Amino acid sequence: MATEEPKYDVILSEGDFEVRQYAPMVIAETIVSGTRDEASSAGFRAIAGYIFGDNKRADAGATKIAMTAPVTLEKQAASQKIEMTAPVTMDRNGDKWRVHFVMPSQYALADLPKPNNPTVQLREIPSKKVAALRFSGFAGEDKVAVKTKSLTDWVIAKGLAAVNTPQLARYNPPWTLPFMRRNEVLVEVR
Repeated sequence: MATEEPKYDVILSEGDFEVRQYAPMVIAETIVSGTRDEASSAGFRAIAGYIFGDNKRADAGATKIAMTAPVTLEKQAASQKIEMTAPVTMDRNGDKWRVHFVMPSQYALADLPKPNNPTVQLREIPSKKVAALRFSGFAGEDKVAVKTKSLTDWVIAKGLAAVNTPQLARYNPPWTLPFMRRNEVLVEVR
């Protein structure tokens, strides 16, 4: 059985670059501090806990929710206010990261159980246009920086404007062989 991914239509495709129109979606997200790897791990654990049953419904007990891909990581601006419980650990530079994944398309926001963990939030994302650059292998900081610059340059060359901070999307479990991994750098555009 394939893992569900967010629904989108490809508007433009050039090699590993695409512009996509994403359908509206509901995400589960958390904001965490630390290095990128620490934040990715802590954020994934919090959201995975939610979908594996750390939640409650008004009409029933805990509900398991199917896993989707990708897990997305986005660096947050230092000045952003966060209306959530403070993270347990803090990196020296105070960098914050938003980690999220999309809920299965069968759920509307009102249908999802409430997270027990106060750092996990549910939110609707309206339809949006996104530029994407796909790559394989490990998504180390240096490689992601190079891919982010390539995507940014491509977006500018196409006459588009980035709307937000680029995101790293990882589609595979950590035991996947590097050459088989699917990663993407994504940025909303107009």
